[in-house]
Amino acid sequence: MRVRAFTILEVLAALAIFAMAAIVMGAAYVNVLTGYANAERSTKIDADVRFAREILFRQPDLEEVEDGDEFETADGRRVIWRAIVEPTLVADLFEVEFEVELIDGNTGKGEVITERFRLLRPTWSEDDDRDKLRQESRDNITEYLEGLRGNR
Repeated sequence: MRVRAFTILEVLAALAIFAMAAIVMGAAYVNVLTGYANAERSTKIDADVRFAREILFRQPDLEEVEDGDEFETADGRRVIWRAIVEPTLVADLFEVEFEVELIDGNTGKGEVITERFRLLRPTWSEDDDRDKLRQESRDNITEYLEGLRGNR
């Protein structure tokens, strides 16, 4: 009676296939862990930027907005925000470049996030500038309406 067994070549092939599968599974697991870490980090960063933006939105004084501010989060990160505010051609409407610098308290590494948006803020306007822009808008509307009447 002859005993049948695997040859050394078959065993090596099986081990090679198993090793390849283990490497692929390990890499997939590491990718999942990295994805979770990045998602958690991104959520924290978004929350910090959102909080800094909320401080800006609630600030009635233009000079204080342009000075910026900083605060420390519960996790030990330092958040420094600044804003460059430019008036637009519409009364009380401002173009804001908002920059937030996040500094990790443990590593000291920083990350800068910049956003641009427009804000309607009557408290940031100078009365003379507001009146001038409103008058220009009235004049433009009147001129436009007269042009429409003339085309009839």
